[in-house]
Amino acid sequence: MRTLEDADLDFVPLGDTGLRTSELQFGTWRFGKETEEGNVEIDEDRAHDLLDAYEAAGGRFIDTADIYGGGASERWIGDWLEARDRERFTIASKIYWQTRSGDPNSRGTNRKNVRHRIDALLDRLGTDYVDVLYIHRWDDDTPTAELMKTLNGLVEDGKVHYLGASTMRPNAWKIARANELARQNGWEPFTVLQPRYNLVDREIEGDYLEMARAYGAAICPWSPLGQGFLTGKYSREDGLTGESLAAESSRFVETYLTEANFDVHDELDAVAEEVDATPAQTALAWLLHRDGVTAPIVGARTVEQLEENLAAASIDLSPEQVERLTAAKPGPYEGL
Repeated sequence: MRTLEDADLDFVPLGDTGLRTSELQFGTWRFGKETEEGNVEIDEDRAHDLLDAYEAAGGRFIDTADIYGGGASERWIGDWLEARDRERFTIASKIYWQTRSGDPNSRGTNRKNVRHRIDALLDRLGTDYVDVLYIHRWDDDTPTAELMKTLNGLVEDGKVHYLGASTMRPNAWKIARANELARQNGWEPFTVLQPRYNLVDREIEGDYLEMARAYGAAICPWSPLGQGFLTGKYSREDGLTGESLAAESSRFVETYLTEANFDVHDELDAVAEEVDATPAQTALAWLLHRDGVTAPIVGARTVEQLEENLAAASIDLSPEQVERLTAAKPGPYEGL
């Protein structure tokens, strides 16, 4: 297995923003997350240990959202940043999901909600601005022109540097329309995009990636390991090694534990053995070699898992290995 000592975490251009981002970004969605049993997956002490490990590896891009841990993720990142030079880090957060029970205006991207949410998340982070503000989902109830004008106001106020859109894979046309409205009115466009993308989730190939290239937008994929499927802990025979499938949702089982996906995993295992890496590291390396991908977002429950993931930056796949992995599951537009 590759170790963190093998890695040399580099910086790459964040699309056409002029910024440079760590080639592997750190996602904090598990910070403060409660399980069904009422336990916290990652508490504040472990969150700070993970942030320490990411910083030690040379990582400088931290991704969060105002709903992660009910706001705990942002607070803990803010506390951690107090002892550091804020300018050395790129911080991204997201807004959309409802935050106040019984208040219908606390969900979506209407102007009232956006302006309230930005002030609240900046307060939790203990900073005057975020480098990237994502809309976490598209809000069909808010006119696109109102959305882009409101977001542009946050940029003009200095509270946000760049705008992003997360989880918009079937709706490339909506991002394109928003960016054209922004261009026509002299507003800030979306320049950073955050879709799901990995070896078995290939839905963005085609129109979405082409749209991103046309706008010079960065692609920072979430779920680069297919919700854990690409780590190697699942098998055809046992389903989930060492655990019970009852712990997994039926949607996960139907989406990931399929013959077609296990065929992909077979090729992944073969390439991983060739490059002396784990399946997870090899799956991340494939993304790092994909044209159009800027920087995958990795997360972990432990420092050891994080260091394993970050070591993927040391893997140099050959063109033939990349092609084998790519061909293991055709993209949505292949053969049409």
